[in-house]
Amino acid sequence: MRFPHGHLAYCTNIHPAEDWASTFRALDTHAMKVRDLVSPGQPFAIGLRLSAKAAAELLRGEELNEFKTWLGEENAYVFTINGFPYGDFHGTRVKRNVFRPDWTDPARLEYTKELFTILSELVPEGIDGSVSTLPGSFKEFGADEAMIHDHLIELAAFLDALSEVSGRDLHLGMEPEPRGHFENTEETLRFFDRLLNAAPDHEQIKRRIGINYDCCHFALQYEEARSSLTALRNEGLRLSKIHLSSALALDPRIPAAVKAVSAFDEPTYLHQVLTRHPDGRIERFTDLPDGLASLDTADGRDAEQWRVHFHIPLDAAPAEPLRSTRQHARDALQLAEEIPDLCSHWEIETYTWGVLPTEMQRPVEEQIAAEYRWVLGG
Repeated sequence: MRFPHGHLAYCTNIHPAEDWASTFRALDTHAMKVRDLVSPGQPFAIGLRLSAKAAAELLRGEELNEFKTWLGEENAYVFTINGFPYGDFHGTRVKRNVFRPDWTDPARLEYTKELFTILSELVPEGIDGSVSTLPGSFKEFGADEAMIHDHLIELAAFLDALSEVSGRDLHLGMEPEPRGHFENTEETLRFFDRLLNAAPDHEQIKRRIGINYDCCHFALQYEEARSSLTALRNEGLRLSKIHLSSALALDPRIPAAVKAVSAFDEPTYLHQVLTRHPDGRIERFTDLPDGLASLDTADGRDAEQWRVHFHIPLDAAPAEPLRSTRQHARDALQLAEEIPDLCSHWEIETYTWGVLPTEMQRPVEEQIAAEYRWVLGG
């Protein structure tokens, strides 16, 4: 849907779906129910998530044409695709595998090209199209950055050509995440400096490769939305998309807070923990059990604040003594009020509905609709 800052959707990665048939069923049921709750009678934007399997199936036969027809019949449109999770994303142990294949692997490049091929056929005239992806790799993988650069440079040339043919402005948003190959503002700026130095055409990279700014992820880094977004923008980097999302926050010196956050330890996703100490030092743990184990050490007990990578619904802060970082998303929206061309692609992304503690769960369409109302100020 259109809103004051551009186009707003929710990411359909919240719905379990790994092939095209199940993806379409989720759209035809859940997404259309959300549409009827938040924007009946108005064009409804879909933030599409396609696995590699679903993307390949959608490109076969008449599936893509049939989907385009359905979008027209339902007064819906696609302007963005989440291309971060390549394979299974629900009902299995995802953890580090969400970063595989990374951008050193040709399979990641080919998958992303397929997503853009699909998007070039779906995005309406006069609207640009984005695909979001992982931040190159995962730090623990020790990736060869030169290979990442090579694949991104090839993709940028592919997108220039596809944009010319399709008449659509197509761009990739790389999504910094804790423990990713680059994860905060400083690392992101340094990565893009190196990418630009490696690229024969700097302007092509700046046109086609940008940032998918996830509010949850940058809040985890103890960064402020205004300073981070401004720094990225001032360096001439394209803000491809902004994810409106929220993380957990707590004071680990409060026993009840530690007990409460332990309920969010589940086996599907990585829940990175970033702890801040009184001297400002930030320590990073790959998953929540690692953070909890640190409390058995003197250094771990010294931390005065934790932030935990667990996407919390924007409208529903967890019960005290836990808190959320949703102010970061609110600050990003406020900055867009001041800078109208900050970013035109916005996406609500709370994919953790199925693993939220029971007391936070509600029918998925009701949760998503409530998040829309929070974003829209209603």
